Amino acid sequence: MADPLAQLREVLSGMQTEAVGAYGDLDTMSTAELVGAMNRANAEVPAAVAACSDEIAAAVDGIVARLRDGGRMFYIGAGTAGRMGVLDASELPPTFGVAPELVSGIIAGGEPAIRSAIENAEDDREAGVTAVVEHGVSAGDVLVGVSASGRTPYVLAALETAADRGALTIAVANNPGSAIGAASDIAIEAVVGPELVSGSTRLNAGTAQKLVLNALSTLSMIQLGKVYGALMVDLRATNEKLRARSERTVMAATGASAADATRVLRAADGWVKAAILMHEASCSLPEAARLLEDHSGDLRAALAAAAAGR
Repeated sequence: MADPLAQLREVLSGMQTEAVGAYGDLDTMSTAELVGAMNRANAEVPAAVAACSDEIAAAVDGIVARLRDGGRMFYIGAGTAGRMGVLDASELPPTFGVAPELVSGIIAGGEPAIRSAIENAEDDREAGVTAVVEHGVSAGDVLVGVSASGRTPYVLAALETAADRGALTIAVANNPGSAIGAASDIAIEAVVGPELVSGSTRLNAGTAQKLVLNALSTLSMIQLGKVYGALMVDLRATNEKLRARSERTVMAATGASAADATRVLRAADGWVKAAILMHEASCSLPEAARLLEDHSGDLRAALAAAAAGR
């Protein structure tokens, strides 16, 4: 009878993320030498992500199409990869003013796994299936599976289940020819090579995952009209810093004084996008809301319509 661990050792031996890299003498280095080695390793990550530009663009287009039609996006992963998804999803509501349920992060082992390692969670295929079913993933949704190795059973089972349900499936992996890539509609395989500390995929692989997820969510939000120029016009001012940022955003977009920005934001109930439109079009909050609704939240289009109607 075949030894499962022997088989897995064989699989891992062919993965770049598991290989021993150029730094086989880390324990003999000085602190300054270690910092230099880590910086050199880190510098390789952006090029690996840039090599996936076409796949990232295709993924963004697919995500935007489904979110525009009322779909949702889910990230799913285990360990570091799962935490990356949870992190990215949690930052979107305050940054772009979207509902928390629009983008969600699912991690093997559930919420406790965000802070602590949960034994064997990544190997539980049935839990991956259950997660997809319990979240009601359907044909209008997107599931992004994240796995450095590209073979995590929990993630692979989730992607296969989501695909069976008609969802758009996207794989984010750090090895070429990954199992999750083969199971998905779009494979984003940012090949970062061996880690500074062999097999510690919280390092370059985790950094690459963060960059890819940043791109998927941020570029999708831009396409959905959540950004005007380079300004976050749908942010939610939930603290003093964000309230000050809201005022600065109105000032940058309109040339308004600080006093005028404060005044129009109050009249807009803190809604930055409406405040900009109210200032530029000299309209009321209900009028601004109607214009934005008529143009699917696109501030530039609403401003053009207001100008044309004068």
